Amino acid sequence: MVVEVVEVGYARAWDLRARTPWRPIPAEEARERDAAGLPYAVVYRTAGREAPLEVRLVSWRDHYVGLWVYDDQGRRTYELDMRLLDDPARLLRRRTVGWSYADPGTAEFDERCPRITVELFPDGRGRRREEPWGRGGGAHVTVPTVRDDERWTDRPAFGEWPLLSAEAHGLTEPPVLRTVERPALGITESADGDGDDSGGPVPADCWRPPRPARPGPITELFRPGARVTDGHHPEMTVVEPRRIGTLRVPSGLLAVSGPDDGDGGGPHLTVPVPPGEYVLEEAQVRHTYPCEWSRGLVTRTDTTAVRVRVGDAPAATWEMAYRPGDDPRLLPDGGISGFVTDGATGCFADAGAWEHLLALYEKGLIGGDPGLDPDAYEDISDSMYLLRTRDRASGGEFVAFATTGDGTHPVWVGRSRAGEVVGVVVLVEGMPELLLEGETATAP
Repeated sequence: MVVEVVEVGYARAWDLRARTPWRPIPAEEARERDAAGLPYAVVYRTAGREAPLEVRLVSWRDHYVGLWVYDDQGRRTYELDMRLLDDPARLLRRRTVGWSYADPGTAEFDERCPRITVELFPDGRGRRREEPWGRGGGAHVTVPTVRDDERWTDRPAFGEWPLLSAEAHGLTEPPVLRTVERPALGITESADGDGDDSGGPVPADCWRPPRPARPGPITELFRPGARVTDGHHPEMTVVEPRRIGTLRVPSGLLAVSGPDDGDGGGPHLTVPVPPGEYVLEEAQVRHTYPCEWSRGLVTRTDTTAVRVRVGDAPAATWEMAYRPGDDPRLLPDGGISGFVTDGATGCFADAGAWEHLLALYEKGLIGGDPGLDPDAYEDISDSMYLLRTRDRASGGEFVAFATTGDGTHPVWVGRSRAGEVVGVVVLVEGMPELLLEGETATAP
């Protein structure tokens, strides 16, 4: 009987483009990183094979363990995303993706490749999406039937992970795992975990642990003179925020939601604020572009975000607000939580009078309702803000605003250095990119 020997090596990261470890490290250093929760990669190889068998990606501080399986051509054929939640002894098999390649010449992740994606949640929910003709070729979505031991897996101790892809690689007997030692590099962790003791960052082509979406230059969207680009227009200049009016929140709980959810469960998100009346603003940018219809340059001003300005202090930090029951540990890289809309509409409101205010809004859309109190609503023209309603009993108000599309929109909460809420922002489209001094963006 021939037993396959699989070499196991460790590294600070994994270079996706070159398919090689970045900054290989000895096993003991990897063990120290594991205990500290810092990111590292584990690479499994066999002699005579250029591509690895599989690569394991670990970052306990990010509640994440990932696995990529490679074929002989160096293409990823399987991805496993596992998450460490409340039980330190087991991992949720959060997401798996398998790709089938037609022949050795098919590019990795070719859009025409059949693929199967399975997503699982700790509460028993799940979704299986089969795309037999690849992206855009239609999909069959079902609810997967999995046992508890298929949803969860035990967390092995460091150095005791099995080769999960053994069967996929035709290994009929358990392989012998042999550690390949590397000299210690004396690498220490930077404050953000993306650099080393020489100050050099992890290259852009390297794997990084998945983290929820980051806020981007929200403060700059309300700072006149700042320069941004949205990917379509090379340069856009931020102008003075446009004040639309005010919003009364006497309950001290600001609701941010889609008004068209229809499940009767209350607003999607709430943010505690001091009871009061707050300024409503639009962040705006001005840009010039060539127009084929006018055969010349056209200058226009567009809205990028809407804001409830809670305080005058500058925002020292921005954080994403989460819906009740949302767990950021389950989000994919760049994943978002937020309010959901099927009508390209969001709203700010006093959560204390939510049901009545929402009912007034729905009547206000009809317009001709004979039972509508004319003092209970107000149309807002020439603005992303559309309609305001008022609850005369409590003094609470509701104001709807337009977005540029349906789906989920994140809500960003700005806090002062003292931790107080100073603003709540929703981008009406995507997050523009800040242009630094002297930097220019290339037209698409």
